[in-house]
Amino acid sequence: MLRFENDHAFLEGPHGSLHVPQGDEVTLKLAMLVEGRCEGLGPTRAARKFGYSPQRFHQLVHLFERQGADALRSQKRGPKTNYRRTQEVVCQVIRHRFLDPDASPAVIAQKLRQCGVDISTRSVERVVAAYGLQKKTPRVPAL
Repeated sequence: MLRFENDHAFLEGPHGSLHVPQGDEVTLKLAMLVEGRCEGLGPTRAARKFGYSPQRFHQLVHLFERQGADALRSQKRGPKTNYRRTQEVVCQVIRHRFLDPDASPAVIAQKLRQCGVDISTRSVERVVAAYGLQKKTPRVPAL
């Protein structure tokens, strides 16, 4: 059973206890699954005790049964790859920049969209900045 005391968590059994390090999400999720499934607390009460919904409890049970405790670790959210600025699109942006150095990122983006490439002006600006292809602005000499 998990016990919380002064911002610390402890796994307790009949013969002692273990301190759970702060931020150890895998141990806390596993403790929730044990209390909900093995100690009779039930999915709804166990989920509420640990700050999860009953639906998330069942998702975690399913993940744990298929992949083990490592599956309880939170994954990075959001896109996993750069699906807009692929290597081919980056090469096309660089090519357009070298063909017409005076073209703005908006013009390059428009040319690429006319060729069927779905890209925003901001993405073109990011490619130009990443490869150091910005226009150099002339400096006014100090008087």
